This record gives sequence, structure tokens and C-alpha cells, in this order.
Amino acid sequence: MCAAARPAEPARLSVDAARGLLDGRSERYEKRLGDLAGVYRDGAAFVEALGRDTGEPVYWVESSTPETGRGALTIGLSVLRPGRIGDEFAMTRGHLHAQSEFAELYYGLSGSGVMLLESVDGESRALPIGPGVVVHVPGGWVHRSVNVGDDTLVTLFAYATEAGQDYGLISDAGGMQQLVVADGSGWTTRANPDHGGYRA
Repeated sequence: MCAAARPAEPARLSVDAARGLLDGRSERYEKRLGDLAGVYRDGAAFVEALGRDTGEPVYWVESSTPETGRGALTIGLSVLRPGRIGDEFAMTRGHLHAQSEFAELYYGLSGSGVMLLESVDGESRALPIGPGVVVHVPGGWVHRSVNVGDDTLVTLFAYATEAGQDYGLISDAGGMQQLVVADGSGWTTRANPDHGGYRA
């Protein structure tokens, strides 16, 4: 009779939403403006912003994945600084899960944002998120965070570790179907004329 595998050690994490830090994390990645070439539609505005760029991260993710097998859970913070490129608000690259049937949960901690969600067959939703607001992203929805406020947008997320991410789907489609853009003192969405549909 085989001895059962020892389970992963439980993790205790502390959230510092004001600084966008997750104490006890096991992973962190950062994206600088230069990493986001092709994400924003207005190429001239992007080049102009690069000329003023200080090289600081424009967004980062801190996460904890204490185990990786079936049933494992990744939780973390997504932290997105404010700003605009042309009339588009600061955003993450966005993704669909590599195993697209997996869902994800986002819980707003600080700032003012929009979760832009699109199904591969053409449905689109733009759901406001901020402190105390939960957005449930069902399986099959491409999603990205957009910061439509003046402060850093911080969200707590959780998803099944085995879900993975497909970051190429959006760039292969010419961007997401909708753009989140400035509208007076607020925001709105408008169709992206470069969007060519998501691959099957």
C-alpha cells in the first residue's frame, strides 16, 4: 500500500492594496509600457508615450501557487496604474484561459476600473469594478482589466491553476472587439475596426 502524497503547505497572505503588494506571494511579473507594443490601437500615441516613459512598471501581478496539480488554485493581485494612450485607458494585455472552460473571479480592492469581457462568438460586456465589487468571469470569455480612474486599480483574483492563459488570442484577432475609451469625464466602449474575430 502506497503512502499518500503529502499535501501542499497552507499559505497565509497579506494584501497591501495601497502599495499593490501581496506579502507571501510565490510569483511576480511586471509589464512596462515597452512590453505593450500592439496592445493600444493608436500607434502614434503609443510612440509618443514611450518617449516620455520612465521605465517603471505600468502593471504587475503578484500571485501565490502553493501547488500545481489537479484542483490547485492560483490567487493573487492585479495592479494597474492609471493613464491613457490616445483616448484608450490603461489596460492589461488580457487573455482567455488556455483551457477555456475555466472561470476566474476578480474582487475590486481599490481604484475604478472596467472588466472588458468578450466571448469568442461575438458577445461583449464591460462591467465596472471597484472596491467591494466582484466580477465572475465564466469559462469561454476573453477578459482584460482597464483602469478608467485616476488612481491605481487593484483587484484580487482566483482561478484554477491548470487553466493557464492564452495571451496570443487577442493579438491574433487584431485586438479585442471593443475599446474602452474616454467620453467627456467618463468612459464608454466603441467598436474596434481592426478586430477580425477570434480563432476557433
